[in-house]
Amino acid sequence: MIALSALWLPILVSSVLVFVVSSIIHMTPLWHKNDYPKLANEDRVMDALRPIGLPPGDYFMPRPAGAAEMRSPAFIEKVKRGPNVLMTVMPPMEGRMGKSLAGWFVYIVVVGVFSAYIASHALTPGAAYLQVFRFVGTSAFLAYSLALWQLSIWYHRAWSITIKGTVDGLIYACLTAGVFGWLWPR
Repeated sequence: MIALSALWLPILVSSVLVFVVSSIIHMTPLWHKNDYPKLANEDRVMDALRPIGLPPGDYFMPRPAGAAEMRSPAFIEKVKRGPNVLMTVMPPMEGRMGKSLAGWFVYIVVVGVFSAYIASHALTPGAAYLQVFRFVGTSAFLAYSLALWQLSIWYHRAWSITIKGTVDGLIYACLTAGVFGWLWPR
């Protein structure tokens, strides 16, 4: 077993590397460019929603008050008539992404800490590169990718977005695992 404190360097180096690579992936127009297509009538939709004054949050429409209403003919008709919407309303933005980027970096560090924790209990100092890669890579992949699938299964998020996010997570996991394998205590 290795003390988690002995793994601070691979945690931080892999976090910085994943942060930089994820920024490049999301800034290049080729990979995620068409994840969220622009509505042809975007201004009309925004103008219609603005006066309603929806506070930031997640909304599901139509939403029944309970199981009994879900089975009612009126609710069933409402669902058939559509549209059925899962919507996140965000607060107005001023073009700054600092808070989101900071949150993303903290998340990457947390993934590194948990991956380090798992590997530190499974491996010893001087473990082979591929052993470290396997433990860290698997746990990092679980953290970065698998929870995305629930969004497509339950909330009909486009599978193309989920698959691209899964590939992103595989890239981040491999980078994390590679750094840990390289910097693993001898």
